[in-house]
Amino acid sequence: MSWHTGTQATSDVLRALLSACVMLSAVVHLDLWANGMNTLDVVGPAFLLNGVGGLVLGVLVLVWRHWLPLLGAVGFGVATLTAFVISTTPGGFFGVHEQWVGIPVWLSAISEIGAIVLGIAALVVERRQTSVQG
Repeated sequence: MSWHTGTQATSDVLRALLSACVMLSAVVHLDLWANGMNTLDVVGPAFLLNGVGGLVLGVLVLVWRHWLPLLGAVGFGVATLTAFVISTTPGGFFGVHEQWVGIPVWLSAISEIGAIVLGIAALVVERRQTSVQG
């Protein structure tokens, strides 16, 4: 077995970091769901779906060498971060009013920004890799 080099190695590292970001956000959402968010009508099921979906997506990013999991991870980051930002506005998000306070908030926000940036970077690197090979 040999180590990947060049753009393949870059792709491997980006996918690993991307998977970690998506899974961290997922685990934070599952923890929050288990510790009280499950009682909320709309947001509770969304937290559970976010947690389970994020874990599945994190695995797919690692095992399926296709652009779809990368795009899914970017969408995951954008959707989750957007929902949180909306919840910090005066109108809130389905009755939830949050603040930029607490470790779970910052872990999620940073990991979701990471998912967006790393997912886009992986898409670009793999697109270039495909065009060079093709």
